[in-house]
Amino acid sequence: MKKALFCFWILLPLLAFSQVKRINILHADNVNLDDQKYPDATVLLGNVVVEHEGVTMRSKKAIFYKNKNFIRAFGDVYFNQGDTITQTSTYVEYNGNSKKAKSWGEVVLKDPTMTLTTDTLYLNRVQQLLNYRNGATIRDTTNTLVSKVGNYYLRTSKFEALSSVVLTNPDYVLESDHLVYYTHNGKTILNGPSTITGEETFIYTENGFYDTKKNISHFLKPSKIVYKGREITADSLYYDRNLGFASAVMNIKLTDTANNSLIRGNYAEVYQKLDSAFVVDRAVAISEIEKDSLYIHGDTLLITGKPEKRVIRAFHHVKFFKSDLSGKCDSIYSDQKTGLTKMFNKPILWSNENQVYGDTIHLVSNIETEKLDSIKVLNNAFIMQKDSVGNLNQIKGRNILGRFIDNDLDNVLVVGNAEVIFFIRDEAKDELIGINKRSSSSIRFFFEEGKIKKAAFYVSPEGTTYPPSELPEEERLFQGAVWRIDEKPLKMEDIFNWNTTSESTQSSDQKDTANNTFQKDNEL
Repeated sequence: MKKALFCFWILLPLLAFSQVKRINILHADNVNLDDQKYPDATVLLGNVVVEHEGVTMRSKKAIFYKNKNFIRAFGDVYFNQGDTITQTSTYVEYNGNSKKAKSWGEVVLKDPTMTLTTDTLYLNRVQQLLNYRNGATIRDTTNTLVSKVGNYYLRTSKFEALSSVVLTNPDYVLESDHLVYYTHNGKTILNGPSTITGEETFIYTENGFYDTKKNISHFLKPSKIVYKGREITADSLYYDRNLGFASAVMNIKLTDTANNSLIRGNYAEVYQKLDSAFVVDRAVAISEIEKDSLYIHGDTLLITGKPEKRVIRAFHHVKFFKSDLSGKCDSIYSDQKTGLTKMFNKPILWSNENQVYGDTIHLVSNIETEKLDSIKVLNNAFIMQKDSVGNLNQIKGRNILGRFIDNDLDNVLVVGNAEVIFFIRDEAKDELIGINKRSSSSIRFFFEEGKIKKAAFYVSPEGTTYPPSELPEEERLFQGAVWRIDEKPLKMEDIFNWNTTSESTQSSDQKDTANNTFQKDNEL
């Protein structure tokens, strides 16, 4: 038994060697032996043709080492594998045992999908793998690709470039440290720092997919798309170059350097050719105004128009916050060209100590100074402020027109059925001395440091100043007057809380716990 096993192991390599096919010489004009210069070799001259397992090689001269099953070919070497792969070069070395070849000197290889040119090329026929180490250029019907080091898998038309890759397309240039490119369909996988530079668009990614024929791509973070002063970043980016359309998912940032603004959210669609985008899921628009940030949140944000004609719309559950101004409404429209902002459906504003609300509110900003210029409160207009002991000063009318100076409310004109309830206090004695309740066709109020300091009544004023004991509690509040300070955003995170709970109904411990949980789970 041992003798039989010994014989088997001795015969196994011999059987394997016997399965290796020899290189066949099909033709040569002259055959010579030159043992001094080429020991154990046959010298083939003129129209040399050899064949090995589906490979045919032609050359002007060849040195054939029969015992090694190895051949060297010189001069206008033509190498082809089947009907699909052809190659020309100055020199080729081919090993029939390993089925490996090395070609050098103006190497040009072609298959049905591409043409590869290089100085030196290695072929492994068993793996159907081409390899180069000193630079190569690959051209297909769409792109030209240049890299220093790379592999090309013949079975799958897969090209893998490993260093300093440049892919040139008629519309853009792609540069990468590591990419995989399929020559038969133009699909590209980017595995390292990569850039795609077009006439109007710049893309950076470290992990992405790009279809160079259809111009459709998908990138994962860290990635960004830059065009016309705008930048899009997200955890996941889809981009269609032909349509100029991008969709983004999770941790989105849409940066507009022209308007010094930023929009964030968790889902967005961007229409590059229309200069528009919409954002949902914790959507917030952030603008810098006089070194202060304005935050606007809504269920949906819609941004349209070029930078000089930009319009921002927010729909449903809208809240905004700025250090000296905040508000709430169902929907908002802001035209950055005219500086006009319109608030709809139960809008309310808080400016310093003042609460302003009505059916509709218009705010006008000076587009040059970026300061708030004026306000219009249309239909059922109210202005309210609470004094230090909780009394509510109230202004009511059909419409209210107000003027701001340095973002502080300076004066307002109440037009139509104007009424006021104002609590007069002796600050020195800290006591209420009277309640002024009057009405007129119109009233103008002047403010100082956010508080009413003077009033002027126009056309048939009525009313008087009552001693506190003579005006019942039920007559100290206008119908429709509601103090909604519990809804006021006090910090940026509050814009995501629509149904704010009144502070009086929560203990301090409950509020601290809720705020800490919110900040951890909902940070921008």
